[in-house]
Amino acid sequence: MATADLSAPALTGIRRLSALDTVRARIALAVELGLLKPGERLPANGEIARALGVAEITVRRALESLAEDGLIERRRGRGGGTLVAENPPAEQVREVGAYRESAAEVRELIDHRLVLEVGLVQFVAKRSPDLARLRTLVARMDTAAGWAEFHELDAEFHRAVADPGPRAAVGQYEVVLAELYRFYLPYPMEKLRQSNRDHGRLVKALAAGDPDAAARVTRRHVRGLHETMFVGLS
Repeated sequence: MATADLSAPALTGIRRLSALDTVRARIALAVELGLLKPGERLPANGEIARALGVAEITVRRALESLAEDGLIERRRGRGGGTLVAENPPAEQVREVGAYRESAAEVRELIDHRLVLEVGLVQFVAKRSPDLARLRTLVARMDTAAGWAEFHELDAEFHRAVADPGPRAAVGQYEVVLAELYRFYLPYPMEKLRQSNRDHGRLVKALAAGDPDAAARVTRRHVRGLHETMFVGLS
């Protein structure tokens, strides 16, 4: 897949949705798949905006509309906030259909990421990655308060791993990551912490200067995206 194809894609699937409708689709699909549980409290609007790569006002409007659809509840006072409804209606949000249409694109993006990331970690393992920074990010992901914070740290970690690599390859990798993160769904923290174990293993391989071990960890980690982070699409 050429970089030009990624920067100027056809308006199919999720790409034909507005930013507001994309947020609606991502949160609604997470609810439908049970990734967000009934009664679960959502992060603050600003955190959701950063995790999903949209403006905070877009999140606010999307949540207001999802409340009208009955998928979430807005509660006031102590113990209030935005929560997943106890009995959210199934297939209420039509935008989810457009999101699911992007499954083939997600698979291709993950495959593209796999090729680039394996090559980059093998290259970086022979250089001098910023191990202190990577270890700090792994530790912060272990204590992240929620999926929004974890997602930000995860993105920073993978970019930090690639940073010592060749500029052209890093540029392509960043484009692929940005495209994949457009499809990111809120995910249970226990699963996110499991994925962070791979981050720790990767740092150990890089610290040992072992490109083969780094490649093995990366293959397992990225292939896991097909079954976990993009469940319902890949």
